[in-house]
Amino acid sequence: MMVLKDILHGIPVRQVIGNLNVTVNDLCLDSRQAVANGMFVTVSGTQTDGHLYIDDAIALGASVILCEKLPTTTDDHVTYLQVEDTAFALGVSASNFFGNPSKKLKLVGITGTNGKTTIATLLFKLFSKMGYKAGLLSTVQNQVGDRVVEATHTTPDPIALNRLLHEMVETGCDYCFMEVSSHAIVQQRISGLNFAGGIFSNITHDHLDFHKTFAAYIKAKKTFFDGLDRFAFALSNADDKNGLVMLQNTFAHKKTYGIKSMADFKVKVNESHFDGMKLYLDGQEVWVKLVGGFNAYNVLAVYGAAILLEQETMKVLTALSSITGAEGRFDTTISNKGVIGVIDYAHTPDAVRNVLETIQGLRKNKENIITVLGCGGDRDKAKRPQMAVVAVKHSDKLIITSDNPRTEDPMQIIHDMEVGIPENRKRNVFSIADRREAIRAACHLARPGDIILVAGKGHEKYQEVDGKRYDFDDKEVLIKAFNEQ
Repeated sequence: MMVLKDILHGIPVRQVIGNLNVTVNDLCLDSRQAVANGMFVTVSGTQTDGHLYIDDAIALGASVILCEKLPTTTDDHVTYLQVEDTAFALGVSASNFFGNPSKKLKLVGITGTNGKTTIATLLFKLFSKMGYKAGLLSTVQNQVGDRVVEATHTTPDPIALNRLLHEMVETGCDYCFMEVSSHAIVQQRISGLNFAGGIFSNITHDHLDFHKTFAAYIKAKKTFFDGLDRFAFALSNADDKNGLVMLQNTFAHKKTYGIKSMADFKVKVNESHFDGMKLYLDGQEVWVKLVGGFNAYNVLAVYGAAILLEQETMKVLTALSSITGAEGRFDTTISNKGVIGVIDYAHTPDAVRNVLETIQGLRKNKENIITVLGCGGDRDKAKRPQMAVVAVKHSDKLIITSDNPRTEDPMQIIHDMEVGIPENRKRNVFSIADRREAIRAACHLARPGDIILVAGKGHEKYQEVDGKRYDFDDKEVLIKAFNEQ
């Protein structure tokens, strides 16, 4: 509970109707979750306008309405607050309501197209290994110390987010490592948060269904760094052509990492195997249980962030050598016949290229690479042919299948992908709409030593078809198919 006027600290209020000294029991942005003496914030989303549900929230007991447009009729028992931007106000009010938890621990945000989950997860595991209690907010899962909380979005809404951060503070967490999606930045889900640091991984083609242009996508990422204060650090990938762009206007302490470019933190891959890599990292040799050049960048970002968080070099390197990556990220399994399976979340052209180039570099005797790949429905359609052409270029055989078709016809998605296949490669491409059958077909085609990549879903334990979610786990399906051979 908190007095309303204290919740509004830092929010420019244009007009007030009612009493600012009332006590607020809870906040909500879904009118169905309104409670007695609660505050309902009328955020306009992509699907509906929260202003349409003001009466519903009041009927359930809401006594405060935070809105951009005041209703034509008001209730004498309700306080109405008009603001310019309810999305911004929601973030700040949620932070205030939960006691500004992001100021009571060190919150590090990770943004970029690929690598966010791995970097956040590695940082969480690293600091936990070094004896700290930490929190994690990621696509795969959220964690408050040892307690696992299901993740429904890459970045939760401001109320859920600040509630989790408050719980982290209450349970003694010193750090929280958080994925910051471009959607969350634009929708101001991180408004009111105080970041100790920000990390930029890379930016490639993705989410243009939401951002419309690549320039808008870049701007969204950059906005996060523009908002960091002078007490924070901004760590950016110098090898990405937009890496230095992210640092242009930030007040934060600027640092870079890279393999090819001049950078503050450097790494070289000395050896690479299916079970890990030997790295020469910032002047020290270390073995890590991750694979691929893209993961060398991820490990380097984690190392750099740890040093910027004032951790001892050898302590960091020792802990790094013993931890594993995020679930569904270059996750390997081997069949009884010696076929290697790789499960990966790669769902952008660049991510697919990275994982396939890594596999190509690891095979020893020109074993076949068989890729199973789909694209999600109701999402960026422009990347579909791009993903297919990348996959067929770096694979010996490609099976195009469903990912999460959602409300789209799976065969139409497959057709969109097929457009990217060059005529001379079509004989090596098979289209099988049923993902389970596609994985089984890959296993049937594979010979001992061959490598099967199942890409796109990674850690997900479901497949979304016609708006419904069905149990589906790529790794579980692959292992079952291996055992049937």
